[in-house]
Amino acid sequence: MKFTQLAALCALASTAAFAQAKPVWQDFSITGLYGENYKSPFLTQDEKLDQTTVTAEYAAGLKYGDFFAFADRTNNDPEGNSTYFEVAPRLSLSAVSGTKLEVGPIKDVLVATTWEGGEGFNNYLYGVGFALNVPYTNYANVNFYKAENDGSEDDYQMTITYAVPFKIGGEEFLADAFLDWSTAEKNGHASELNWTSQYKWNVGKHISPETKLYVGIEHSVWNNKYAIKGLDQNDVSALVKYHF
Repeated sequence: MKFTQLAALCALASTAAFAQAKPVWQDFSITGLYGENYKSPFLTQDEKLDQTTVTAEYAAGLKYGDFFAFADRTNNDPEGNSTYFEVAPRLSLSAVSGTKLEVGPIKDVLVATTWEGGEGFNNYLYGVGFALNVPYTNYANVNFYKAENDGSEDDYQMTITYAVPFKIGGEEFLADAFLDWSTAEKNGHASELNWTSQYKWNVGKHISPETKLYVGIEHSVWNNKYAIKGLDQNDVSALVKYHF
């Protein structure tokens, strides 16, 4: 195991320790997606496939940072069933030091780590994250990582996440997204850009004030998918999401 992989595992282990503390807030959700324009390296450049995805997500705010994890279970014709997950704890340097690290739009600085896993691979990412004060958002974050990739070239990655609530008439909507950008490396490892955004309508409020049921769409724009040059995906999927 590389030293940097060991360091990433140690960072994940240390943040897992504080993840066991009682959450300040937490959210668990299940999402169902169906789209018809997914791309796969097992197909020709022009072919597209149908894909059904079920996603379980958990997010929590903790005394010493935050925690996010999800698992995707997908089904499509050429590849069959597959599972992909990410576990992403972050350690707040403000909470650990007892000093507020605020400047301009930055409201906190964090040690950011992510473990990505799937069918036969594990990637470890570690770096620095920033929680941001951005008007009109529920949250906004940016993380900068060094990625130790299993089976492909190591690279660097930037991840942006945000959520923007808004209303049209008396109806409540939420637009949230993540954007991953990674660097190009040797041996045909292309630079990737994955901007996946969800646009959701809160239909649960028409059932009861406590029901958190959303319907909408997910838009996936993924250039050079899996770091393969020219494997570009542009898909709109139907979405149903329920928060417990």
